[in-house]
Amino acid sequence: MVSSLWPAAPLAPGAAIALAALAGVGLDRWLGEPRRWHPLVGFGRLASAAERRLNRPGPRWRQRGIGLAAWSVLVLGPAALGALLIATAAAFATDLAGAWLVWLLHALGLYAALGARSLGQHIEPIARALADGELAQARQLTARIVSRDTADADAPALARAACESALENGNDAIFGALFWFLIGGAPAAIAYRLANTLDAMWGYRTERLLHFGWAAARLDDLLNLIPARLTALSYALLGSTARALRCWRVQAPAWSSPNAGPVMAAGAGALGVALGGPARYHGQWETRPPLGEGAPPGAADVLASLRLVRRTLWLWLALAAACGIVAQLLALSR
Repeated sequence: MVSSLWPAAPLAPGAAIALAALAGVGLDRWLGEPRRWHPLVGFGRLASAAERRLNRPGPRWRQRGIGLAAWSVLVLGPAALGALLIATAAAFATDLAGAWLVWLLHALGLYAALGARSLGQHIEPIARALADGELAQARQLTARIVSRDTADADAPALARAACESALENGNDAIFGALFWFLIGGAPAAIAYRLANTLDAMWGYRTERLLHFGWAAARLDDLLNLIPARLTALSYALLGSTARALRCWRVQAPAWSSPNAGPVMAAGAGALGVALGGPARYHGQWETRPPLGEGAPPGAADVLASLRLVRRTLWLWLALAAACGIVAQLLALSR
């Protein structure tokens, strides 16, 4: 199925995947998120409308079944349509122009699923506001990217929130999508990002969403099982490796999320900062397990977390390019 999504020539599928991945990341870097007609914004509205219409009180099994059915339509439907479009284009790609069209479709799909530039655009202003002592502005900016209460948060709490968001969204908005793209092209990346969006909307353990959003939460955990650990390993390799691996091993099991724990523990250890700890959600204080080791973070650490994510992206792209070159050389040697 995956091979049918790529032209038979002139590049080997592995080389074509690497080329399209580089192009998709380049488009995200160049264009950023669309200011109008953002596909994920439209998808979010559709998901909200579906939840309001379908989520009704009833037995647990019924709510979970309806939630799973809604997830399947909203996630697998667009991915299947994308796969059909690309497979059709690949089937008729008889020349170089046709091959370029298929590669472009894959690159556009990855671009739609990525949020690397957007992550920087949200995190960097927080660091600047903290460095300038503009606490009110930092609170406002941080509230846009986290679900915790920031109305009276102090500077270290805001820096912790920004660092944690950068590290966790490195996986959710970048490396998870890139991993699935390298496995299954644009349809797989799109399915991953839509599933991740539904988890962010439906995956809460509230009375209303506990059962309806059960499938969205569990499937997102499953889709992130491998990418999150590769992200955590990458953070460790590009920072203080021994400390990052130790924090991952010791601290991650205490987190309720099986994937956010390894990513944030390894990232905090790689940076040498202390994250986690108390945070207030919807007026209620939660004592979260510690993450990392070292001093509380400041503005410089917020920027350091973003640099770690960016170095990780370059590492993944370099590995993808190297694998693509090897795949092409093997194809030519046959």
